[in-house]
Amino acid sequence: MVTRRQFLQGAAALTLIGGVGQQRALAAAVAGMRGTSSSAIPAAEGVSRYVDVFVGTGGHGHTYPGATMPFGMVQLSPDTNDAGWDACSGYHQNDGSIMGFSHTHLSGTGASDMLDVLVMPAQGPVLLQPGARGLPDKNYRSRYDSAAVAAERLPPDLVGVPGPGYRSRYDRASEQAQPGYYRVRLTDHDILAELTATLRAGLHRYTFGKKGSGHLLVDFAHGFHDNAKVPCKVTDATLKLVGNDTLVGSRRVHQWANGRYIHFAMKLSRPFTKAELFSNDAQVSGGQAAGTHLKAALHFSDAGDAPLLAKVGISAVDIDGAMRNLDAEIPDWNFERVQRAAADAWERELGRIRFDTSSATVRSTFYSALYHTMLAPTLFSDVDGRYRGMDLKVHQLAEGEHNYSTYSLWDTYRAQHPLLTLYQSERVPDLVNGLVRMSLESPAGPPVWPLQGVETYCMIGYHSVVVLAEAHAKGFKGIDYAKAWPVYRKLAMDEDYRGLPYYRKLGYIPSDKVDEAVSKTLEYAYDDWAMAHLADAVGAHDDAKVLRKRSQNYRNVFDRKMTFTRPRGENGKWLEPFDPRGMGHSSKWRDFTESNAWEATFLNQHDLYDYMKLFGSEAAFEKKLDTLFTTSSELPADAPPDIAGMVGQYAHGNEPSHHVAYLYAYTGAHYKTQSRVRMLLDTMYRAAPDGLAGNEDCGQMSAWYVISALGLYAVDPVSAHYVFGSPLLDSAEVDLGQGRKLAVVAHGNGPDKPYIQSITWNGKPWTKSWISHAELAQGGTLAFTMGATPNKKFGAAPADRPPSFGAAATS
Repeated sequence: MVTRRQFLQGAAALTLIGGVGQQRALAAAVAGMRGTSSSAIPAAEGVSRYVDVFVGTGGHGHTYPGATMPFGMVQLSPDTNDAGWDACSGYHQNDGSIMGFSHTHLSGTGASDMLDVLVMPAQGPVLLQPGARGLPDKNYRSRYDSAAVAAERLPPDLVGVPGPGYRSRYDRASEQAQPGYYRVRLTDHDILAELTATLRAGLHRYTFGKKGSGHLLVDFAHGFHDNAKVPCKVTDATLKLVGNDTLVGSRRVHQWANGRYIHFAMKLSRPFTKAELFSNDAQVSGGQAAGTHLKAALHFSDAGDAPLLAKVGISAVDIDGAMRNLDAEIPDWNFERVQRAAADAWERELGRIRFDTSSATVRSTFYSALYHTMLAPTLFSDVDGRYRGMDLKVHQLAEGEHNYSTYSLWDTYRAQHPLLTLYQSERVPDLVNGLVRMSLESPAGPPVWPLQGVETYCMIGYHSVVVLAEAHAKGFKGIDYAKAWPVYRKLAMDEDYRGLPYYRKLGYIPSDKVDEAVSKTLEYAYDDWAMAHLADAVGAHDDAKVLRKRSQNYRNVFDRKMTFTRPRGENGKWLEPFDPRGMGHSSKWRDFTESNAWEATFLNQHDLYDYMKLFGSEAAFEKKLDTLFTTSSELPADAPPDIAGMVGQYAHGNEPSHHVAYLYAYTGAHYKTQSRVRMLLDTMYRAAPDGLAGNEDCGQMSAWYVISALGLYAVDPVSAHYVFGSPLLDSAEVDLGQGRKLAVVAHGNGPDKPYIQSITWNGKPWTKSWISHAELAQGGTLAFTMGATPNKKFGAAPADRPPSFGAAATS
């Protein structure tokens, strides 16, 4: 049972140059090369030109720079490493060499899989192993690392020396990318590689710098694996040559998404002269191979005469599906057409939010973040509407429907899904219906962290219910909430699932019986709050009452004497020793999920006014919140690397902290929210490879920036309202869909003016520190007036504070 991200030591190290960005010169990529491809790819236009796809590819952001479409199934990107924590996306900008280009990647996760169908162009003898990366098995240093782990990072001046194999060093000056396009010059082979993508297919273009023969190596054994010494586990693999220009294949992968299916179809722009198939690196006679670790070498005697193109369709259903996807989406060999279509798609989606600021740095950081919010969830159905469900069976969608995968729900329910309800509103029913289908099809029930038709069980809680409840609370139609309810009810009320029997019986999960019990108790309490809303939505009002009361189980792990949430035993006693910075009371397991008592004490999102009473008063709660940000950032040696981006004991590099700066609004000290949020916006994000304080986590880290830069945040998404923060913009316009627009203006804004002086909504004074989704979704103008000194009266009156637990503040 996986309940947290694994800390996979041995992933990467710093080498060579510290920074790459989207503005790299294209000329270096083609200098001195013969047979250069037709015309140079035009620079990104519109708001797309502000996107730096390399943000997060350094440090521990775990992002990839390759070509993909918004929410696309294919992520065609270079792989620099395939094992270890900092290789979760397959790429780290300081590895220094490239293994090849594979078609599936995860954006910013802390556990990993994927990297399917690796293609590597080469000249000279066929090499079947990638060769050593040439770096020790340690993690990269990040500017946001806590002191406890920073000392164990490799020094920034360490240079890797790749071992012999098919991997190649690359010309950093030639590495250039923009949304939907990537290019790099492989120096060991003198080959210019260019990549672009459609929704379900990838298109490669390779320009060989030397005359003569060359080949494409297709490594179908390649894939992410936790341990660098243990290969990716593959079963049921096949490769088959079709004619003299096509290769198809299938396999099952037993990694994080254990037993997932992947099929591909590859067509070449001209016939190969010869083809070789390999099984476990031994050549196989004939035109097909079966086994586990398969590879193919496709030879071209005229490789250096003209650019060689390869188009690859993928499918989780079957090879026929992969071929249909390929033929439907890339019917020709016009690389520029496909790249232009990808660029246009990105410009349309990025242009849904027109964000203006006097700071070029903020503009680039904003649009780079907005780009990252659209890399997941990922499309997971074929052009004919077939998809592989969570039961691993093939299903058929109705006309106009789409199926999705890659829901990092423990992370994304907090900011990414609320953001999507604003600027991707027409996509929300499709995304949420996908979760409903999963709950009905999956043997595991409600989705937790579904990937490629498989439940990974990663992280805690079952926060898909939050996404359903939020969608209902915000009035989204066309979602079958009633169909989902029995499955969710069974899990919450009956099933023996990850400590839930203790939770139901005792009102908390004992830390001497279950690992990460304090965090699980708190997150089940929030899921109960979401479940109560869903119950009312489907008419199960008695269940709703039970669940609403049970959502206050946070009380049972709160020690009023110490004013911390803390581990408690089955006998009801507090467990010792207790250190609020520590990971738990014993070495057997952690009592908290990627956090400690300091962070977990502020995990409550839905019942703030009753919760503050446990501290003695709201003033005492506010003082404790102050101390969270001002106490020492020291952490014990066994702290996981996810606890990063420290301000006191606040950890912006991990998601449980993301709502915390907004909690001052509930005490009436909203000006402190304004100050803290602006500080986090300014210090935790940069338009640079090492620009994220922690793992990107499928859009959540970036979504926090995007929605906070607009001056909003959903502390409790199920409440369907947003707390104001401190907007970074001068002005913005959000396309809400159906012709509605939300204009946001910040008069007098500037780097030294984080404080809200006043707000108007559609020209009328607005004194509340929050606003409902229903108001914003109708469209209108939200105008902030900003200043250098706090207006302590704004949001201070109880009537102006955000509602919580469905009720207004009364103190």
